[in-house]
Amino acid sequence: MEPRQTSTPPDRFTPSTQRRSNASPVHARPGGAVRPHVPMRPLWWCRVCAAPWPCRPARLLLILEYRRDRVGLSVHMAGRLFDATGDLVTLNPNAVPTPTELFDRFLAWTRRGTGPGDG
Repeated sequence: MEPRQTSTPPDRFTPSTQRRSNASPVHARPGGAVRPHVPMRPLWWCRVCAAPWPCRPARLLLILEYRRDRVGLSVHMAGRLFDATGDLVTLNPNAVPTPTELFDRFLAWTRRGTGPGDG
């Protein structure tokens, strides 16, 4: 008689799901699928948590993704700032956040020493 093999469901919190770009295991779906924390354009809200994008989970995951290239992260987020500014101005020219608000939201946090655990 052969030993009975039991199949265990895949763990949603395995390292392979944690390495996906902009994906959070906190919002994992059954079967291991993970919803990415990406912007819903042209509003620039997170598709997962409905916070202004980049939300905290998106920032954490971006910092991890660009952990060895903080300049690359800043360049990437400057591009997103450019896109968001165009989208938000087109959407409602009378309700665009100030340049300072947009800078703080998209770029200020990318500096070294501003991430979680940094002093």
